[in-house]
Amino acid sequence: MRLRISIALLSFAGAVAGTGCASQDWTEWKSHSTHFASGDHMAFSLKNQGKTARVSSTDTREAAAQSWWGSPVVVRADQIFQN
Repeated sequence: MRLRISIALLSFAGAVAGTGCASQDWTEWKSHSTHFASGDHMAFSLKNQGKTARVSSTDTREAAAQSWWGSPVVVRADQIFQN
């Protein structure tokens, strides 16, 4: 049983360590004391899990004011909806 757990953990660690994206994400995540900058940041991230981002003008103001981090969501000015 211990052998299976050890193999599983080593396999997982190898998979995570072997991806450049994961190591960049890990470096970014470790540089902050929490996963999200605020509740607004978390809500934005959860609502934007798909391919098409939904960005409001409030989102852009909150991102700047609260110094959100992570992978940027790139949208054109004409894609930002008013709320």
